[in-house]
Amino acid sequence: MSRDKIKIHSVKYNFFMNIILKTSTFIFPLITFPYVSRILGPGPNGDISFATSVISYFSLLAGMGIPSYGVRKCAENRDDINKLSKIIQELLIINIIFTVISYIILICMVIFIPKFSDNASLLYIMSITIIFSTFGVDWVYQAIEQYDYITVRNISFKIVAVILMFVFVHKPSDYVIYAGITVFGNVGSNILNLLKLPHFIAFKKYEAYNLKQHMRPIVMLFLYNATTTIFTNLDQVMLGFMSNNKEVGYYAATVKIKNILASLITSLGAVMLPRMSYYLGKGDKNRFSSLVRKSFNFIFISAIPVTMYFFIEAKPIIGFLAGSRYYNSVSILRNVLPSIFFIGLSSVTAWQLLIPLKLEKYTVVGSIFGAIINVVFNVLLIPIVGGNGAAFATTIAEFCVLLTHLIVLRKRIVESKLIDSNEFIKAIVAGVVATLILILFNSKVTFSNLLVDCVATGIVYFAIYIGLLLILKENILIGEIKKFLSNSKAGG
Repeated sequence: MSRDKIKIHSVKYNFFMNIILKTSTFIFPLITFPYVSRILGPGPNGDISFATSVISYFSLLAGMGIPSYGVRKCAENRDDINKLSKIIQELLIINIIFTVISYIILICMVIFIPKFSDNASLLYIMSITIIFSTFGVDWVYQAIEQYDYITVRNISFKIVAVILMFVFVHKPSDYVIYAGITVFGNVGSNILNLLKLPHFIAFKKYEAYNLKQHMRPIVMLFLYNATTTIFTNLDQVMLGFMSNNKEVGYYAATVKIKNILASLITSLGAVMLPRMSYYLGKGDKNRFSSLVRKSFNFIFISAIPVTMYFFIEAKPIIGFLAGSRYYNSVSILRNVLPSIFFIGLSSVTAWQLLIPLKLEKYTVVGSIFGAIINVVFNVLLIPIVGGNGAAFATTIAEFCVLLTHLIVLRKRIVESKLIDSNEFIKAIVAGVVATLILILFNSKVTFSNLLVDCVATGIVYFAIYIGLLLILKENILIGEIKKFLSNSKAGG
């Protein structure tokens, strides 16, 4: 592709590509999670989850808010290749500096903290993600909306990782090998990014680099990401210190499911950030507001039924994905599921409103509030109810983050009518009715096979839910059907 022209696809195309990518993050764990859970068991799985949570903090320090800031800044300047190239180089220099600092701190902590020393090999293996993330500059490809490339690249490496897992992971002691394969599957594809980058930008040396101009916004976004990561991953770290690795393993099983669902529901936000920043840069407030309104509606019709369905079917889902040894995870999953709805809404308020509007400081305020609530409830509840306490703390923390965002944005949301209460009511009514029918269905029909149970109940629930949305004339669904029929007539 020529450096002087970057092809930008439509939001719908990018959303479709991102849905494929996010769906792959759902499908691949469906393949690997049942196998790994049974082969490794709760203990080794807990060790990997602990190491992953710890490394997430060092990845955060190395990234220093650049992945979020880079998407916005590059999207604003993507029409000027020379300016875009200079910005990317400046951000990469900052990224490398903080990556070195991150590794120095990690090595010191492994040397002096016994819990880290005991897991040194896992920590070093998982830390490879830091290097790949730094030099992968994935944020560049998001900013210029190359979601087809991102999707194909990621899925290809995930397929290879799955094959490697079945070939090399056969017993509990293979958990270190599995950790390495996980790193390869998650970020190994980033090595291709630098090779492809010259197709989009100019790699030339500039006379002067202005690193200072980027520091304030990336520090603000770092604080936001840091506080978010604290209450996202601190649960498992605190469980590791205050409980035992088996309890971490039970909790990790539910976190995997929660993260998969949350990533699917928030997939629209990742696509929308560069487009929202671009519209604001051009002063197109009408398109900006329209996209935000649609995003809220999408969260309503996707997060509500997913939360309700997984709450009802928690036991067969855990049994199928992780095995009977993980049935202690059922109540943990039910406690953490409401957080998915709050995460979905806060992804819109943060990534599509506060950050494009350059109000990053309020995302930090919200995250700090959520982190404090999370730590307090963890300290109070983990010693009493273990993973259930950590799950409840996560749900309350995510609600507090969303509440903070809504308070800050209340005037803009009301004036621009960004939230349609009618669409919210439609999703609630359809979800509740579908849930009641599913409960009745379960009381009449039993399945001996867990996979059949999950598939059958899923078809029943979501078929009823979608049917009810059509009866209630939900805007997004009706709009897409009209577009499909219109295109079909045009094509005919």
